[in-house]
This record gives sequence, structure tokens and C-alpha cells, in this order.
Amino acid sequence: MSPPQDPEDEQGGGDPPGDLRSVLVTSVLNLEPLDEDLFRGTHYWVPSTERLFGGQIVGQALVAAAKSVSEDVHVHSLHCYFVRTGDPKVPVLYQVERTRTGTSFSVRFVKAVQHGRPIFICQASFQKAQPSPVQHQFSMPAVPPPEEVVGREDFIDQFLRDPELQERYRVGLNRIAAQEVPIEIKVVNPSTPSQLKKMEPKQMFWVRARGYIGEGDMKMHCCVAAYISDFAFLGTAMLPHHWKYKVGFMVSLDHSMWFHAPFRADHWMLYECESPWAGGSRGLVHGRLWRQDGVLAVSCAQEGVIRVKPWDSTSKL
Repeated sequence: MSPPQDPEDEQGGGDPPGDLRSVLVTSVLNLEPLDEDLFRGTHYWVPSTERLFGGQIVGQALVAAAKSVSEDVHVHSLHCYFVRTGDPKVPVLYQVERTRTGTSFSVRFVKAVQHGRPIFICQASFQKAQPSPVQHQFSMPAVPPPEEVVGREDFIDQFLRDPELQERYRVGLNRIAAQEVPIEIKVVNPSTPSQLKKMEPKQMFWVRARGYIGEGDMKMHCCVAAYISDFAFLGTAMLPHHWKYKVGFMVSLDHSMWFHAPFRADHWMLYECESPWAGGSRGLVHGRLWRQDGVLAVSCAQEGVIRVKPWDSTSKL
């Protein structure tokens, strides 16, 4: 995939002075090889829940799987299950099983282990590039370009300056603002405080990795996208309900991705998220990552546990 003519102006992904490599490449997704098909990963960012970030586990598992295949194949799909809560205080071991290596397709099974027990399992399929006359895709939503959308920090600051904002939202926004995540986010058409009770289970935001990744290996961009894809994803299912209920417990159960076209994860992509269903203490979310030129790059799906508690109606907050 060729870079744009002026990447620093259009995307912000140009090669900066001093080669400010994305921390997602140098740290988060940089696994330590221990033996053949055995790797160790460490943690860069731990959410306020003090559990391991699911996107980190997915991204690191895909890095491990990609190291066991040839250069001429690329991931086209992965399907994962989170089976135990991860411990942020210890590293994660990734064991790769070479399930099948075929002429066109290769399959790898990855198990993430802590304290001698699996916390996560993943099946990833890789394919050699093959042309096909059968092609179609949905159309990208019409949205303002990222240059015209305020960043997450400015967006949160606008909310916090609203005197009518309820205290429970103010506390949550301050907690989000304090998080240092290795990705940049710009929310498209954000709701105002007066609209918080009328939200649909849909959201869109421009997203990209912080720092520079460059053309490099397409495998790495896919691993970074796997990391990005889990951020704020399951929360889409709570958008119509958060004014009435507070989340007591919310974790991912599974996560699937399909990779359609080349992209750069350090360039702005539109993440379109929606939740078609919630019930039974679970929520289902679908997502699409669009390149700025309208090409559908990645599709995602996830189901997670969502257990809630009603807000205290007697509170004056």
C-alpha cells in the first residue's frame, strides 16, 4: 500500500525527526522469544479495572502466530476466546501450535498462559494473496474528516466545562482523561450532555496508533489493528443504558476479526461500531475499520458480559 503524497499533513503518520517509533511496536507488541513457538509478553497499559486489556492479548497473540508463518502469507481472520481474567502483575506466555501449513492457507492456534493456566485461546488463519473478480463492499459512512474533529482530550474538556453535567459523568470522564493509551481517538458527532439519555447503541471515531510505524510489514499493522479494535468496543452496547445503569462488571468473552485490504494503523481510520443486541447479561457488538479513502479494511465482532446496577435514585449527584 503506497503512502499518500503528504503523509504528515494528511495522516500524521510521516517519519518524524528522531524516528519516534510507536510504543505499540517497540513495547506492547514486542514479544520476547523463549523457544521455538514460545514467547513472553509484558504489559504497557492496564485499564482502571486493573485487568489486562483484551486488545493487548489479541495483538500479542497475533504477533506470536505471525512469527510462525512465511513472509508471503497474511492474516485474513482470527477468532478468540477470553477464558480467564488476566493478571497485570505477571507476564503472559504465548504458545503457538502450527495446526496446518497449506499451499494457500495456514492455520495457527495460540494459547496465552499465566500461572500455568490458559487465560486466552486464539485461532488465526493466514492466506497467500489471490486475485478474484468477485468483489464488493458496503459504502463508508459520510463523516467529517479527522482534521475537522476534536481530539479526545478536547472533547472531554468540553463536557467537563458544562455546568449541567451530572457528577457521575464528571467522575467517569476525569478517569478516562487520566488514562495514557498508545492510540489517538477523535469521536465523530459526539453527543451533548442533554442527549445522553437518547443515545443509540452506535458510535464512530477516528483512530490511529500514536507514533510512527511506517510501511514496514503488513503483519505488524494487522497486530496493531487487533490492539486498537478492542478499545471502547463493548461499551457501545451500554450507550442507550448508561444514564440508567452503572456498569458493575464488563468483560469480553470472545473477539473475531476479518482483514480485507492493506492499511496503515498509524494513519487515521474510521471505526464504526454498533450493537445489534443486548440481553441475558451479554452484549453483542459489530465494528468496521475504514481507510480514509473509503476502503473497508477490517471487520470485527465481539460478545461480552455486561452486569449492571441501577444508579442510586436517592443520590443528589
